[in-house]
Amino acid sequence: MSEPILRIVNLHAVVAEDQLEILKGVDLELPKGEVHAIMGPNGSGKSTLAKVLAGHPAYEVTEGEVWFKGENLLELEADERARAGLFLAFQYPVDIPGVSIANFLRTALQARSDGEVDIFEFQEKLLERMQLLEVDPSFAERSVNDGFSGGEKKRNEILQMAMLEPDLAVLDETDSGLDIDALKVVANGVNRLHEERPDMTVLLITHYQRLLNYIKPDKVHVMAGGRIVRSGGPELAEELEARGYEAFKEVAGAA
Repeated sequence: MSEPILRIVNLHAVVAEDQLEILKGVDLELPKGEVHAIMGPNGSGKSTLAKVLAGHPAYEVTEGEVWFKGENLLELEADERARAGLFLAFQYPVDIPGVSIANFLRTALQARSDGEVDIFEFQEKLLERMQLLEVDPSFAERSVNDGFSGGEKKRNEILQMAMLEPDLAVLDETDSGLDIDALKVVANGVNRLHEERPDMTVLLITHYQRLLNYIKPDKVHVMAGGRIVRSGGPELAEELEARGYEAFKEVAGAA
C-alpha cells in the first residue's frame, strides 16, 4: 500500500487566545486520489481541523503529527502549505472589494509557481475552467465575493480550486447555505475536477448527508468530541442521516 498523501497522528490543538482544547487526538489517513468525508455535529472540531491543516494562526497545535506528501506539515507556514499543494475552501469566504477574481487568481497562481504567469496562458486557462464549472466569463471581472450570494461564493471557491490544481483539496462545509440548485452546480464542479485529475485527494467536511448524494466518497469519518470516533463506507452517511449524532457524542464523551 502506498504512503497516504495526508497522515494525521494523535493531533491535539487549542484556540491560541484562551488555550481551549478543540482537537483531542485526531487520527486520520487519506490515500492519494480518494474522496473522504468528515461528518459531525456542531462543535465537534471539523472546521478547526481544516483550519489547523491550513495553518490558521488562531489555533495552536499542542501534540501530534501531520504529514503531507511525506513532509512535516506543521513545520510549514500557511503560504508554504498552499504552495506545497494544500487547498482550503472556506465555510465563510472573505469579501475583497476592489480586487477582481481574475487578478486574485493570477496573483495566487504566481505565488504558487514562484514566477510570472503568462497573461495569455492564464486567460485561456481561466476561460476553460469557467466553462467547465458553468461560470459566466463576466464573473472574472467582479470583486472577490463582494455582494455575492452564498452560491456564488462557493462557486468561486471551486473556481479557485480548479485554477490552482491542488494535490489535496479540503472543502469546509461547502454545502452550507446552498439551495439544491447551487449545491448541484458546486458538486458537479468538484466531480468534474476529480474526473479530470483522479490523483487529486478531496476531503469534504459537512453536517449533512445531502452533499454526499452528489459527491460519492470512498470513505466517511464521524467526528465528535474533537476526534474521529468511527470510519466506514458511504453507507455510514446514510446511517447518520437516519440515527443522528447522539450515539457518537456518547462514545466521544466516554473516551
